[in-house]
Amino acid sequence: MTTKSDILRLLHTENRSLSKEIICTRLGLERNVVNLLIQELSNSGYEIQTSPTGYRLVFSAGSLFPWEFPARESRFHFFPTTVSTMDVARDMARNGCPDFTVITTDHQSKGRGRLGRTWISDPGGLYCTIVVRPLLTPSLGFRVNFAASVILARLLRDRFDLPACVKWPNDILINGRKISGMLSEMELEGERISFINIGIGVNINNDPSLQEPQATSIRKELGKPVPRKEILSDFLDAFEQKVRDNDLTGIIDEWKSITMTIGTPVRIVTTDREYSGVAVDVDQNGALILESPDGSRKKILYGDCFLSSSDSKTTSSPTRALDGKGLG
Repeated sequence: MTTKSDILRLLHTENRSLSKEIICTRLGLERNVVNLLIQELSNSGYEIQTSPTGYRLVFSAGSLFPWEFPARESRFHFFPTTVSTMDVARDMARNGCPDFTVITTDHQSKGRGRLGRTWISDPGGLYCTIVVRPLLTPSLGFRVNFAASVILARLLRDRFDLPACVKWPNDILINGRKISGMLSEMELEGERISFINIGIGVNINNDPSLQEPQATSIRKELGKPVPRKEILSDFLDAFEQKVRDNDLTGIIDEWKSITMTIGTPVRIVTTDREYSGVAVDVDQNGALILESPDGSRKKILYGDCFLSSSDSKTTSSPTRALDGKGLG
C-alpha cells in the first residue's frame, strides 16, 4: 500500500518539480489519490510548492511522522503531544507491540525522569521511548541501557564532531554540559525479559540553557539547526543492529572508553540516601564503584550521579528540564 512516505521519498530524491503525471506513473496512483496525499502532507507542515510544472518539496519541517521512517512505519508512533512516552510505551508493550516499537512526541505534559523527577520537553528536542525485547537474561538487561548511551554518544562524535562523553549511568555530556539523558524500565515474564523500555531525551534544536545553565544542545554547540529525523534514524539503525546481534558482551568496556565519570569526585543520590567519594570504576554488571574518603569501596547499581558541586546545584529542582536524567 502506497503511503505518504512514497511521495516524500520521490520528491526528496528528485529534488525538482515533478508533474502529477510523473508521480502517478512512478507510484502507480490515480490523480485524485496524489491530490489527497499532497494535501495531507501540506496540512502536516511540509511546504510543497505547486506550480504549472508540478510539485516540489521545499521544506521537510524536521518532523517525526511515521512516513518519514518507511522501513519502520508500522512500528513507529508519533503523537504531537502526550502525557509521557514512557506511559504510552508501557501500555503498548504490555499489549504485545513488536520489538523495537518507537513512540515519540513533540511535547509531554508529564515527562518522567529518574527518581520521580520531571522531564520538560521543550520544542525542538527529541523525546522518544523504544520498546526492546532482547534475548538476554534479566541480570544482563542493564547492557541495553549502556548500549543506547554508547551508540548515541558515538553518533554525536562521528556525525557532528562533538566531544560527547557518557556519565554514569547513561547521561551524555558535551564539555561537561548535559545534552542527553535516558530512563529505562524493565518488566519480566517468569524468568525472562518481557520488555525493556528505553526513554531518551536529546537536546537538539531547543535551548535548555535558558532553564538549566549546565545544559547544552546540538544547535547551541554547532551554531546551526540540525535535522532530528536523521539523528533518530541513524541511532535506531545502529541500536537495533547492536541489540539484535546480541553483541553486548563488551559494552561496558566500550562505555568506559568514552566516560568522564571514572576518576572523578562524585555525589550519588539514590531513593533513600546520598554517597560521596571518587568514582574509581564501573564493573561488568554496570555498578559504579565508589571509593569513600575513608578508603572503603561500595557498589552502587542505581542513582543520580553529580560530578561536582556546580553540577548538583543545577540539578536539584524537580521541575527543571535536565533534572530527570532521562525522559518519560
